[in-house]
Amino acid sequence: MDLMKLSIFTTLGEKMRWHQARQSLLAENVANAETPGYRGRDLKAFDLDDPRASSRAGISTATTQPRHIAANSASPGAHGAQRMASFEITPSGNGVTLEDEMMKMTTNMMDYQAATTLYQKSVRILRTALGRQA
Repeated sequence: MDLMKLSIFTTLGEKMRWHQARQSLLAENVANAETPGYRGRDLKAFDLDDPRASSRAGISTATTQPRHIAANSASPGAHGAQRMASFEITPSGNGVTLEDEMMKMTTNMMDYQAATTLYQKSVRILRTALGRQA
């Protein structure tokens, strides 16, 4: 049994990939803060109840009766980038506020660090359970 395929590791890995993708989009927003007509983008919030996330975590749906409705999911790598609702639009049509983007980047970084800490602690717990020193 491959211990790294446990649902906690696959879920935390997916969460970290989501944070990396979000950081990339937020950096793109900051880079285009002065571009006329540019509207910022962000990802949909990471949701463990999302069928795409649960299927990657080892939980999937199956149709066991002919009357069941099949649950189709999008591609596993798609995190759902979407356009942000901008409340401040400059005269040039730009909808990015640097202060908001920097706050989002800081929050995203802190959440990513929390996920990596949980991942590391879970590995240490497994090593301890197997009798190996961390």
